[in-house]
Amino acid sequence: MNTAVSPDSLSTLYREHHGWLRDWLRRRLPCGDLAADLAHDTFLRLLTQAEPTVPEQPRAFLTTIAQRVLASHFRRHYLEQAWLEALARQPELAAPSEETRALWLEALCQIDRLLGTLPPLVRRAFLLSQLDGLSHAQVAAELGISIATVKRHIVKAGALFYFADLARAP
Repeated sequence: MNTAVSPDSLSTLYREHHGWLRDWLRRRLPCGDLAADLAHDTFLRLLTQAEPTVPEQPRAFLTTIAQRVLASHFRRHYLEQAWLEALARQPELAAPSEETRALWLEALCQIDRLLGTLPPLVRRAFLLSQLDGLSHAQVAAELGISIATVKRHIVKAGALFYFADLARAP
């Protein structure tokens, strides 16, 4: 059974398991500094949970959180690499400033996070329509669903992005 977190219990959890977690991450990453950063990020996620708890099996619990932190790290890394490759193909005069690059990368990460919250079929319909430029009929044929369902899926995804305020972000 998990119990509510007090500052002392979290401090004890950190003291007793941080080194182990950092080593666990180090075996999965090419860089010790990155492992240390992600170990701290794991504890940060624990701190920022709506109702932080101290688990009965702390290492299993920390491993689960660390795996999510790792997945987020690699997802961001792959997005950044794809973005940098796309930028490298641009003519030098069209290359954006470092600040603009950072803003676009953050927007891409936010879009990726939002897409991850959609059900797979809704996400696929939206991407086929918006990225691949398929018509509603083509999306319906590709996914084996009705055109009306395609429209509902695209509206659902569009509403998610609209209310996320991406269009008005800098």
